[in-house]
Amino acid sequence: MNDYRFEEAREEHLPKLLEIYNYYILNSTATFHINPISMDEMREIIFFDNPKYKAFVIKEKEDICGYCILTQFKKREAYDISAEVTVYLKPDYVGKGIGSLAIKHIETLARKNDIHALIAIICGENEKSIKLFEKNGYIKCAHYKEVGKKFGRLLDVVCYQKIIAY
Repeated sequence: MNDYRFEEAREEHLPKLLEIYNYYILNSTATFHINPISMDEMREIIFFDNPKYKAFVIKEKEDICGYCILTQFKKREAYDISAEVTVYLKPDYVGKGIGSLAIKHIETLARKNDIHALIAIICGENEKSIKLFEKNGYIKCAHYKEVGKKFGRLLDVVCYQKIIAY
């Protein structure tokens, strides 16, 4: 496997991250955004006021091949022991083991930040993401039927979780 490294996302990374995310908006059901988002909207997805949550770019040499995020699951205090994990890769980097590296990287940060449970929220037809999370020990814990509509189709959402601490 090539050498991939993780760097905390910075302002100068935003154009590349936006390019990756907007690709998935326009070409997939991996996100339920329907229209491309702006740089300011991407900034809200990537940067957090709480230092417990972070986004990382994934680099191969100097090329950004994707990003991963540890973010707040819900705003109420009782949820502070849980977080959401997200991974997006450029399409030509999918299937190379980078997603698993990203999940492990996020899990390490989550443990340091006293996160007990990680949750991945995935479109029900996104088999590649489902397989990625299952391969990394995540278990299906919810299935919401027909809760989104994109490309004229009703879409399910599935949730996968992994208990990582205690």
